[in-house]
Amino acid sequence: MAASAPFSFLKNRKHNLDRMTLGDLVYSFFTYYAVVAYITVGLISLALAVKWFEHPLRMLLAMLAASVAFPFGWYLVHKHILHSRFLYKSPLTAATWKRIHFDHHQDPHDLRVLFGALANVLPTVGGVIAPIGYLIGGKAGAAAALGWAMVITCFYEFCHCIQHLNYTPKSRFLKDIKRLHLSHHFHNEQGNYGITNYFWDRLFGTFYEKSGDRPKSPTVFNLGYTAEEAQRYPWVDRLSGGTRGDGHPRRFWENPAQAAAPATPEPAQRQEG
Repeated sequence: MAASAPFSFLKNRKHNLDRMTLGDLVYSFFTYYAVVAYITVGLISLALAVKWFEHPLRMLLAMLAASVAFPFGWYLVHKHILHSRFLYKSPLTAATWKRIHFDHHQDPHDLRVLFGALANVLPTVGGVIAPIGYLIGGKAGAAAALGWAMVITCFYEFCHCIQHLNYTPKSRFLKDIKRLHLSHHFHNEQGNYGITNYFWDRLFGTFYEKSGDRPKSPTVFNLGYTAEEAQRYPWVDRLSGGTRGDGHPRRFWENPAQAAAPATPEPAQRQEG
């Protein structure tokens, strides 16, 4: 455990997944405040579902609906919001977009910006999943659906970490989703929007099996926020402190100053100036 402690989120430092072991990741994952929050909300929700238990079939249907709605919702948000270009064009949303996705594509192996911001993820998941569960099974269905959605969230986040970890999974499933996700980050960002589920990519024509199936995207690292766009809409560039770039993220890994940089704050804590 002592060897893993330096990577704990209790310490304010950069966490490079390309330099971490699986043990380091597990330790860091379960000390991250958002994961602790997801687990807490999930346990409370499932406990309430048991307390309010009435119709087992409806509860199961509510959880099944959450299992379908979660990856579909993620696909829509990832493709049409996180990869859109309207958020960086407003000073009101630039910091949020930077934190929740731009930073991750600029430096995909920085664990601090891999996770979605809790203030964005929890209300979004809860606001979509709980009403669906309620329509199916009342308050017990809402609690069961939300609790199960928190389990799915933790599974998604951990798999996402594995996809960027310097580690070769033994599982064929993990190997496949890792390859597909890394293509999204290092070859063409306009496809393979799923994390663990690529059904919706296949359905809507955004799936590609091999890098050779699509041309290399010039905006794979900047998501379209080019130097020209930064001149027109400077807010993300200002918040980036001069580190915004168009090339391979290794510029972060080889920069000692970046390695010692403080963690990126949540959007509500960001201040321009």
